[in-house]
Amino acid sequence: LNTDVAPGCRLLLVLMTVAPSRTGAVPVPSPLGALPGARGCHMAQFKSLSPQELQAFKRAKDAFEESLLQKDWNCSSRLFPRTRDLRQLQVWERPVALEAELALTLNVLEATANSSLDHILDQPLHTLHHIHSKLQACVPARPTAGPRPRGRLHHWLHRLQEAPKKESRDCLEASVVFNLFRLLTRDLKCVASGDQCV
Repeated sequence: LNTDVAPGCRLLLVLMTVAPSRTGAVPVPSPLGALPGARGCHMAQFKSLSPQELQAFKRAKDAFEESLLQKDWNCSSRLFPRTRDLRQLQVWERPVALEAELALTLNVLEATANSSLDHILDQPLHTLHHIHSKLQACVPARPTAGPRPRGRLHHWLHRLQEAPKKESRDCLEASVVFNLFRLLTRDLKCVASGDQCV
């Protein structure tokens, strides 16, 4: 067995996965786990978080909810409607949607003006950043030219992108906080399960 061939084969597999076709169309990326380690996508570890991590998120969520009760806020729209379900997307689209959801969550939580929550947010933010860094390896590279996400995925991404411009700070905080456990126990688990999430 010529071991020198192995790296070349791996490179060829990666190029076949991410390179555009001759027609200019964007290829459908291989399902998560089809090329283990090819792009460093390792999400199976996030099928369930530890009880300690979930407890840290619960403390942060409770503290946020308590601070929101002291504010006079009224949100007319739901940024994360209950009907939204990652299982409605193709397997390769799910990490893209989750990455956008997670990025907005991080931005909102980090920008909170309530300094009294800083110490409560330390551990949850650390965990979310760790998940986000691992998730980015699973998101297909977006071409600078060519087709953009369409259909349901496009609608979700556009909604998340526009939210900071349309929603008040309090409504953004409320949206991401009330969505936090669904993100961690449903959306993240679904992406971590790959094509087993049906």
